[in-house]
Amino acid sequence: MLKVGFARLDITPALGTTLSGYFYTRRADGVLDPLYASAAVFDNGKDRAAVFSVDIIGINQSYMWKLRSLIAERIGIAPEGVFVSCTHTHLAPCVANDACHTEDGEMVAFENPEYTEFLTKRLCDIAELALQDLSSAEMYYTHSRVENVAFIRRYRMKDGSTRTNPPHLSTDVVGPIGKADEESLLLVIKREGKLEIGIVNFQVHPDTIGGNKVSADYIKFVRDTYEKMIPDSCCMYINGAQGDTNNRNIKEPKPDASLRYEKASEMGKKIAMSVIEKYGDLQKLSGDKISFGQKNILVFHNKGDESELSDALLTYKKYIEAAPDTDEDYQELKKHVPMNIPKACRIATLNDAPAEKVLSLTAVSVGDVVFAGYPGEPFTRLGNFVKDNSRFELSFISCCANGYEGYYPTEDAYDGGYEFNTARYVKGTAEKLQEELLELVNSLYN
Repeated sequence: MLKVGFARLDITPALGTTLSGYFYTRRADGVLDPLYASAAVFDNGKDRAAVFSVDIIGINQSYMWKLRSLIAERIGIAPEGVFVSCTHTHLAPCVANDACHTEDGEMVAFENPEYTEFLTKRLCDIAELALQDLSSAEMYYTHSRVENVAFIRRYRMKDGSTRTNPPHLSTDVVGPIGKADEESLLLVIKREGKLEIGIVNFQVHPDTIGGNKVSADYIKFVRDTYEKMIPDSCCMYINGAQGDTNNRNIKEPKPDASLRYEKASEMGKKIAMSVIEKYGDLQKLSGDKISFGQKNILVFHNKGDESELSDALLTYKKYIEAAPDTDEDYQELKKHVPMNIPKACRIATLNDAPAEKVLSLTAVSVGDVVFAGYPGEPFTRLGNFVKDNSRFELSFISCCANGYEGYYPTEDAYDGGYEFNTARYVKGTAEKLQEELLELVNSLYN
């Protein structure tokens, strides 16, 4: 018999904590809304797994493995049975990002080490609380569509170039390169004598608000709306393959910066309502088998051409020395360096790195639902490929799952734009990862 437990705790940082997501330093100077971490623990009397949703931009694989091992030890499962999905909000602390080093075999974050330690303990507590909350459960699902929330952010320009986030109403735009995935998914877990759990899956970049105030972005409003509309419920959000999307409709005038929080509210409510409106059509999911797995995939770093190295190192040096802490400083710096800064950072930081890297793909299945994730930001097509070919009735795809190791652009995206400039792995890596993740997913079904 399947049992499921749920727990959620506040993980809001102290003011002054470094925030993640931009190429200039931001420190939290206020709180728009709290950050949360949630977990659902699944137990069938024989096997056990835990699925987390955490309001953090992402955590690198090395530290994530330590974190998953600690959580697993706390609740008596294998580390591979711990699935930590980060929502990727850009108004959350840096936690074990690339800027980490090793001390006596332990990964230590250069930024926010105290917060990283706090979050680690918090997630272990959440797992234990969820385990204490176990109750007999049945699972149901539905799906819907959400229009005009997610937009492809890569565009073909009239001069043949590719640009990420061109200006609103630009007459130089030919059209978007790709199509956003507008499908929303809902898993409903009805429990005996306990709050019902709703897990929502959609895919769009959570960088709506900007500024220096802590926020879960639109994800807050997904959870709040769901819990308001569905009595006696608690809600988790899993962000999907969102690496080439955001919330900007460039065919419309650029919205006023003062209305960005309202924009996040509108987005979250639309996502939540899309599945709530289908609540009456819930279909029951069968089975209580729990499986999990991890595939470690060897890939190759995208170090750039030898001819680019000198400009990259000079640009990176000037960028580090300038240490911009506002967007204005960053934009001014861009005028005085020989190379695109994101591209230079990628080439410079990979210069002394090994040629190869191991990326971990992970998945957890419960009955006829599977949670499958990429350790970073996959393009839309990578999510659709697994969903379309999965043998499971319900397939939740997650970005930033059990690791954050950068963007995974498709082969045809290696022609320009922000994602290409920052892509840490060679052309073809994304296609390799999607094939391997699908194989992992279907192996759990078998």
